[in-house]
Parts: sequence; C-alpha cells; structure tokens
Amino acid sequence: MSIRAVRLNELPVLQDIERAAGQCFRDIGMPEIAEDEPLSLGELARYHHAGLAWVVANGADVPVAYLIADRVDGNLHVEQVSVHPDSARRGVGRSLLEHLAAHATREGAPALTLTTFAQVPWNAPYYARCGFQIMDDTGLAPGLRKIREREAAHGLDRWPRVCMRRAL
Repeated sequence: MSIRAVRLNELPVLQDIERAAGQCFRDIGMPEIAEDEPLSLGELARYHHAGLAWVVANGADVPVAYLIADRVDGNLHVEQVSVHPDSARRGVGRSLLEHLAAHATREGAPALTLTTFAQVPWNAPYYARCGFQIMDDTGLAPGLRKIREREAAHGLDRWPRVCMRRAL
C-alpha cells in the first residue's frame, strides 16, 4: 500500500470509505454517528486544492483510507481520518498520521491537533497510542475553540469529546 495525494475523481470514494468506517459506531450505541453523512464533494475538493488530502491506496491503486487536514492555530489539524473496515487494524491510519506529521514538520508546524470521542476505543485511546495527548479545554486557542463550538452545534457533544495534540 502507498500514500499519495488524493485525486479529484476519487472524492466519491472517500465518502464511501467514511460511510463504511462509520458503521462500527452502530455497534457501540452511536447510530447517529454511523448515519452522519460525510463531507460533501465540494468540501473534500477544498482539502485537495489546499494540498491537505491524502489516501492510502492498495496494490490496484484504489484508495482504502484517507486523511484530510486543516491549518489551525499554526498547527496541522486532523479533520478526518477514515480507514475502510476491510483494511483496518493494519497500521493504515497510523501511517497516514505519520505522513501528516512529516508534512507538518516540513511546513514548520509545531504540532498536530485533532478532536475526537473520549471513550471510543478507536478514537482518543488510539490517538494516545499514536503520541497525542489530551488538551485542557480551558486553554484552547481560538481555532480549536471554534471547531469545538461547531461540533457541539452539530450534536457531537452528546458523547464526551476531547481535543488532542501531538508535539512534533
């Protein structure tokens, strides 16, 4: 498998990956998350045009996972990382995070950030194993605070969420 920039004609595949990856939330009593629609093609295209969208492609060069990021508060912020269930538990997500960390280092960003569910095993506990640390919500910079406000307005705060940071 290889990591490369996403191609515009692959954006619908990213939506399919996210829908498939989200189904595991159904098994832990979070069906609303499983049913939440992925970002629109236009929103995904914005990440492509910014050079902040990557895929892991299989031997047939078909995406099986993706990561999109934003520049937030001087850091690179993981907006979404999704791995198709058929490719899960193989280090694919971690490889995307490492790719982003290398990209961020080349850009001179001091850290990676993300927001995630605190008690979902493949969310905060997973990211902690990848070197992220939970941040104190009282000291969030303006960009992260805005992201958390949008998430709350979208109803995500129904379940405990955290901001996490990985220094580079």
